[in-house]
Amino acid sequence: MSKLKHYETMFILKPTLTEEETVAQIDLVKATIEKNGGEIVACDDMGSRNLAYEIEKNKRGYYFVAYFKGAPAGILEIERNYRINENILRFIFIKYENKKEIAAWTKMSEEAAKKAN
Repeated sequence: MSKLKHYETMFILKPTLTEEETVAQIDLVKATIEKNGGEIVACDDMGSRNLAYEIEKNKRGYYFVAYFKGAPAGILEIERNYRINENILRFIFIKYENKKEIAAWTKMSEEAAKKAN
């Protein structure tokens, strides 16, 4: 069994989704992470914001960040699900490996958890 790594993922949803559809998409991504061996530590719901540049004729997007621990093998399947989801405009994964990066990840996930409460 491989050791769990620290990850951060951010994705941008289409701004044309209703509030219920946005929540459903976020829940779907969380379920995909957990189904692939991930353990979500904290989430940062950043809400609707202007995009730096227009994507698929959208000037705004709904930003969401999840901090999680997971096995590297599960990341490929999560990424595949992102790519086939038409409601996700963009996404990124960041892996935190050394002690300094993990300390930064811990601080950011704690701040996100505080913000959520």
